[in-house]
Amino acid sequence: MIEHIRASFREAQQALEGLIANEDAHRKMLEATQLFATCFRARGHVYSCGNGGSMCDATHFAEELSGRYRENRPALGAISMGDGAHLTCVGNDYGFDYVFSRFVEAQGRPGDVLLGISTSGKSANVIKAVQAAKAIGMKVITLTGKPDSELGKLADVDICTPAGRYADRVQELHIKVIHTLIELIEREMFGSEYKA
Repeated sequence: MIEHIRASFREAQQALEGLIANEDAHRKMLEATQLFATCFRARGHVYSCGNGGSMCDATHFAEELSGRYRENRPALGAISMGDGAHLTCVGNDYGFDYVFSRFVEAQGRPGDVLLGISTSGKSANVIKAVQAAKAIGMKVITLTGKPDSELGKLADVDICTPAGRYADRVQELHIKVIHTLIELIEREMFGSEYKA
């Protein structure tokens, strides 16, 4: 079992090394940072969604922006689509594929940004949310794990982090990307030494 632990950590290390060398992902992160910052400067909102672990990441992204990441600074308008009443209402009345798109239709405005997260890049409900966002005039950023995915092709910016056979490795890279994006947003908007 000890060797299994080491093998698991080595596999995670290889995935991270792949991300460190992934210059396309780095460029896309810089593009995404500009879209997020432009939205926040205009007092717009960033909405985030995903399924399962990706919803946890979407929620984590939002709360670090509306709350606090590393240093004190003004709150930023980030909201994850994780309200249980909304999800179960729409899921019951329209079907699970529409739980995020209905939220976007209700809350989204031109100039807002949607962050859609899907390790496979083929989550139907995230795809429908992206389509709804584009119809409104929102910008769309996606976090995926498969190159040229259906979801990624719909995005203004697709940050793709391939990581091997399993979704858990992709999720590990997604949280690294999310934390780095938050740091980049704060540096872009408030400088490297930000204080409220």
